[in-house]
Amino acid sequence: MKKKLALFFALLGWFAVITQFILMLENRVTPIPEAVIRFFSFFTILTNTLVALYFTRVTLAKNLEDSKINNAGILTAITVYIFMVGIVYQVALRHIWQPEGLQMLVDEILHSIIPVLVIVFWARYEKTRSVYYSQIFKWAIYPIAYLLYILVRGSFSNFYPYPFVDVTSLGMTTVLINSLVLLLLFTLISTLFVGLGKSLIRR
Repeated sequence: MKKKLALFFALLGWFAVITQFILMLENRVTPIPEAVIRFFSFFTILTNTLVALYFTRVTLAKNLEDSKINNAGILTAITVYIFMVGIVYQVALRHIWQPEGLQMLVDEILHSIIPVLVIVFWARYEKTRSVYYSQIFKWAIYPIAYLLYILVRGSFSNFYPYPFVDVTSLGMTTVLINSLVLLLLFTLISTLFVGLGKSLIRR
């Protein structure tokens, strides 16, 4: 059952990411190289790609119990990342645009459906007894590296993927405050998932 679910989630994830890439190319306003860089500058795209890669690896693993992909904490980290994608979109980004047609479908898959599915998979299969609060520091490397990347690249490309990190419009001080808030939110959500796993699931 685990591999069947992983296969379905992987196919859904790749469909959404690849379709979004095609839609981006069709509607690009910059040369293709720059458009591709911008596409992979979105936390949503990077994280959904990570999710698709994870479920692909689970699907292809010959022995899940011996596979490193089954190590406790990996699934929790990925769940926290994609939950961040969903919650930030619903609270801060959903109201700023109204996609239609295929774009709306892909948008919902990336920001709503996949986050929920990953949480369900986490609740069913993560080895929560072996996940520790100390792992949160390692999990934070990804979002911190991402924030540094978009701020550094934005300083010379003038492209910021999200309005709350747009230094040109908001100024560096406000962006740094917003970034700190996001990192605090990440820490809170990570702590919540570790705590829920240990208190409710106990696997």
